[in-house]
Amino acid sequence: MSSTPTSLSATDLAQRIDISAVQAFHTEADVRALAALAMENGFIAAHALPNFVPLLRSLVPQGGATLVGGPIGFPSGGHMAAIKAAEAAALREAGADELDMMLNVGRLKSGDLNYVRDEIAAVLEAVAPVPLKVILELHHLTDAEIETAADIVAASGAAFVKTGTGWTPAAATLPRIRRIAAVVAGRAGIKASGGIRDLPTVAEMVAIGVTRFGINTASAIELVRGIDALPGQRLVIVPVDEKA
Repeated sequence: MSSTPTSLSATDLAQRIDISAVQAFHTEADVRALAALAMENGFIAAHALPNFVPLLRSLVPQGGATLVGGPIGFPSGGHMAAIKAAEAAALREAGADELDMMLNVGRLKSGDLNYVRDEIAAVLEAVAPVPLKVILELHHLTDAEIETAADIVAASGAAFVKTGTGWTPAAATLPRIRRIAAVVAGRAGIKASGGIRDLPTVAEMVAIGVTRFGINTASAIELVRGIDALPGQRLVIVPVDEKA
């Protein structure tokens, strides 16, 4: 990365954060609140479970600062590839601006890498031209599997490698993000999701190469507002090559 120091304003950070209501217990009221908070705080995207995406689309104006998204094959990734592709197409037709697909972890861990590649390709075809993020679910993967999966996703043409669903213990650690960034090498964006709760961690991850965050709504609002309390109301990003 560049050795020139950079910084983020509260607005800049908000435009790197997705918020979501994608747990099994989330209700219509939760989705309505999600839409309102996403637009009020200028977050780049709001995501809901597939059946709520049409509602979310009706609440968030198309072409505004906030995108509408939803998950594919969520949360296990174990759906048949044809089902994932059909779900992807349905969500695109429902007006999603971006989509997050759960990788088939079982196939990856079985060494069936052609299956993993072909499934991503089928979903990419189904969602085009909507950008696709592919979720690795780091909690279930070894370091070697993380590298393999990140390389497959980066080579596929997907827009982002995403670390997790939020349905497993957080595994988006700095060492693992560094490993993903080294493999991806700029071929795709990196979305860090799960357990990110403080501005120093955000700054470290941006310095490594993270371009999008998945953060729970309360924490996301706290982080964005926290920038206004910093000197100059900016979060300084120290380039990796300047760190001790």
